[in-house]
Amino acid sequence: MIIKNRRDLATSQLRERALQIIEAGINRVLPSNIMSSAVSYDTARRTIKIKNDTLAIATGRIFVIGGGKAAGLMAKALEAIIGAENIVDGVVNCKGGSVKTHKIKTVTAGHPLPDQRGIVGVKEMLALKRRYLIGEDDLVICLISGGGSALMPCPVAGVILRDKQKITELLLGSGAEIDEINTVRKHLSQIKGGRLGSFYSPATVISLILSDVIGNDLATIASGPTFPDRSTFSDACNVLKRYGLLTKAPRSATDFLAKGSRGEVAETLKTLNNCHNYIIGDNGLALEAMADKAREMGLKPYVISARQKGDAAAIARLRAKEVLDDKYAGYNALLIGGETTVKLPARAGKGGRNQHYAVVSMLAMAPYPGQWLVASVGTDGSDFLPDVAGAVVDQDSPGIAQARGIDVKACIESFDSNTLLDRIGNSLIITGDTGTNVGDVILYLIA
Repeated sequence: MIIKNRRDLATSQLRERALQIIEAGINRVLPSNIMSSAVSYDTARRTIKIKNDTLAIATGRIFVIGGGKAAGLMAKALEAIIGAENIVDGVVNCKGGSVKTHKIKTVTAGHPLPDQRGIVGVKEMLALKRRYLIGEDDLVICLISGGGSALMPCPVAGVILRDKQKITELLLGSGAEIDEINTVRKHLSQIKGGRLGSFYSPATVISLILSDVIGNDLATIASGPTFPDRSTFSDACNVLKRYGLLTKAPRSATDFLAKGSRGEVAETLKTLNNCHNYIIGDNGLALEAMADKAREMGLKPYVISARQKGDAAAIARLRAKEVLDDKYAGYNALLIGGETTVKLPARAGKGGRNQHYAVVSMLAMAPYPGQWLVASVGTDGSDFLPDVAGAVVDQDSPGIAQARGIDVKACIESFDSNTLLDRIGNSLIITGDTGTNVGDVILYLIA
């Protein structure tokens, strides 16, 4: 079972169905399932096939690098597909969990805030080039997934780790979209914005990517370490200005970005000829599997969007209004993928965007005349808090909150969703680290 507390949560048939549907979605995007369907290797011919493309390795060697929440399990799957004996060496940074690999070293690093372990892992990746004199005939396979921006830190000279952590924390709580956050990250990194791929030139770099970004923007996923960057230093400065962070961010970071804006620092790479990027899995795969599971149960699913973004509370209220207005009449399983944002006050409680979405939905859906359920879950198993994946609420949740004297509106205003859901009971979804990440999935079941 992917959901570890499923027995506690499954207090009704509607809930049991919802949990099965969510598990089907997460299971579909586990790295072992995605890698085996997207990548194959011909030992005799020494060719690797990715989707419909075949690449001959000839006399070259294979190395593996990368990072992200799914990187550890992707590395394990890659060894099984290619054969560990056909890989010379490799290093990937991942969030955690014990992953047994043979040739590819997995380094546990910090997320959502970068840490020293991540820096050490990146240095080990870069050291491979000089140690093995990686050259034109060699192939470097880069495994990338959501979370790679934090898990592969390599700050520019003059910006220490503490400053990188501070600006990351500010951005995550500002309400900025992920592409805006990563525009800043790219311009404060030595390897993001295409620089990691360029570092291994003239070797060919193939990136296998599990996307957690709406629209699968290659420049945004993990801050595009092997893809050209269209953003500029001026764009990064404008992001900080837009969210009122210019005076709050560490001086070392803002000074560096200002230098870049004046042309005193080289821009991120705008062209990259030695890299080939492949999206092998995304939110759409999870939603397809969820829809299939719903049909298997006799439900009528409808995918509202795989690209949901914006303020979590505003979107939750909008979706509830659509349901109440019978916009999706004829369907009883509504599926959504994407990633919303929250703008935290100076003193915020405990929670995450999925928990916040669920709590807001709890009030917004209360007028619905029949049975209903809303579940919002991070496919990586972490909704900002590392031990909570998300939450499920239903038509009984508002009454339970009222009976226990919980001020739901106050909890929403103080972003204290975790405390509220914990007090209600049977609401917090626990999966642990799933080893994958394709953003969030949201499910509405209505009777």
